[in-house]
Amino acid sequence: MDQERIGQLPIGGGEAASLRGRQSVRTTFKLPEQSIRALSLLAGQLGIKQKSLFDHLIADMEALTAIAREFDTFPSESRRVAKTYVISKKTLENLEQVSSEYNTPRDALVTVSINRIFPLIEQEKEKHLQRQDLVGDVRQWLLEGTALCTQAELELGADDPAMAELRAMMRPVVKAFENIESMVNKGSEIETFQVD
Repeated sequence: MDQERIGQLPIGGGEAASLRGRQSVRTTFKLPEQSIRALSLLAGQLGIKQKSLFDHLIADMEALTAIAREFDTFPSESRRVAKTYVISKKTLENLEQVSSEYNTPRDALVTVSINRIFPLIEQEKEKHLQRQDLVGDVRQWLLEGTALCTQAELELGADDPAMAELRAMMRPVVKAFENIESMVNKGSEIETFQVD
């Protein structure tokens, strides 16, 4: 679609403002390492972008306001690291509005917002351990199926029509095993996450 036709598309003022709010911006926060890691881990476990998770956490103005009202001060021993994130313009506006209105540091609002996901990480950690058990069970099932195929081929011969069916049955099992094993391997970092 050329620029002239794009300019003719009917977009009302509210729609244009909504689209501008979805624009991405880069901004830097000083956050505890644990919060940075938590955001990264959960996004990876859920298979979503950090930006989406970040925007979801900060978009809740009610929660953000409640955090601002309760905030006292960062613990003095809290070591914070500068980290740049890509977030939506609207998320940044919400954050700055609450920060200004309640005289609460943006970094504090972000830290407490991210820390709200710690229980979700613990749930994902438990699921990860269950998936590890599942990988072991599926591996055993696959070994037994492979042994059955080998035995059947010895007895029936490689060209027997039943062998074609057995091989066709085993292909999706092998693929499912590989997918589950890959999922578990990707999620292995969550095993070491500890909430302070």
